[in-house]
Amino acid sequence: MSVYADYAATTPIKTEVLDEMMSIYKTHFGNPSSIHSQGRDARRYLDESRRTVANFLNAKPNEVIFTSGATESNNTAIKGIAFANQDKGKHLITTKIEHHSVLHVFEYLEKQGFEVTYLDVNEEGLIDLKQLENNLRDDTILVSIMLVNNEVGTVQHVYDIQSLVRKTKAYFHMDAVQAIGHLDVDVVEFDVDALSLTAHKFGGPKGVGALYVKQGTQMQFLQHGGEQESKRRAGTENIAQIVGLAKALELADHHRDQHNVHLAALKEQLIVGLQERSVPFELNGSMVDSTNHIINLYFPFIDVETFLTLLDLAGVYVSSGSACTAGSTIPSHVLAAMFGEDERVTRSIRISLNEAMTSEDINYIIIEIQKIYQKFKED
Repeated sequence: MSVYADYAATTPIKTEVLDEMMSIYKTHFGNPSSIHSQGRDARRYLDESRRTVANFLNAKPNEVIFTSGATESNNTAIKGIAFANQDKGKHLITTKIEHHSVLHVFEYLEKQGFEVTYLDVNEEGLIDLKQLENNLRDDTILVSIMLVNNEVGTVQHVYDIQSLVRKTKAYFHMDAVQAIGHLDVDVVEFDVDALSLTAHKFGGPKGVGALYVKQGTQMQFLQHGGEQESKRRAGTENIAQIVGLAKALELADHHRDQHNVHLAALKEQLIVGLQERSVPFELNGSMVDSTNHIINLYFPFIDVETFLTLLDLAGVYVSSGSACTAGSTIPSHVLAAMFGEDERVTRSIRISLNEAMTSEDINYIIIEIQKIYQKFKED
């Protein structure tokens, strides 16, 4: 038996999504910028998909830009807003636990002369709202804070954040990649100026995403060429993938409540099952302010590289916040921000769930973790 439990990294394409995409590849392959009937046919699918995404986000269709994924969406939003508004100020705010497609952009902007404040987080992964308030200045032009953390699943208090940001002239960007299918993502309720998402996190294809940009937001678009996406993102649109994104979004939205109940039950089964078998562990993050699909656990009896290798050999596919490059370990920047130099930074794994998983899958994970614990306990 084997169990894939790394769904925060990527999800398989749903059958319904693949069927929609294959129909486009086979019979609706025209260039949506062409004026003949094949082009108009493709344009119809492009427009319908844009409306689907807009309706999901409670946005206007002309506020949705299709991209190649979250990395491009984050880059476009952050660089675009920063460069377009630098005459008003060069101060930017983000957090220490953002995805690298956000953090590395801010590091780049620092080299371009911008000043960046990186907010701290507590041991649950939540920012200090007072610290945010104290760092908002007259020359702050952008605040970028993710909704759901990709390593520990913590959900930021978005309504408190937006109320502070809206007291200033700063724009508000949100990385909502891990929230789709788990939370109600409403750009009007959240009062954001830009929001990023990507299809492969909720049953869609890799290589396609979307960026919401609120009408009136002053932004510089850095990809030049044709006049696609209302002159905001040059390049022929990948209609099949865009249709796949829209279909996956429909499915995620329609089944969200049902899936959340199922995921909550699986999460509880995992935690209680480990406790019942006396496996020592601690939860990284919050049991309250979190989604049910990401579970980050600290196991004090084993280092993460050894743990992941043994689980992989047992057919349990999970991940960690650590990356191994040429034999050297790079600790999770998220856990480091939460716990400093505590050993849990290098002894924690992420188990991320999906609605397709079963109770039997969770039980298998529990049993294999228990076997590994018993081996190390005896040694």
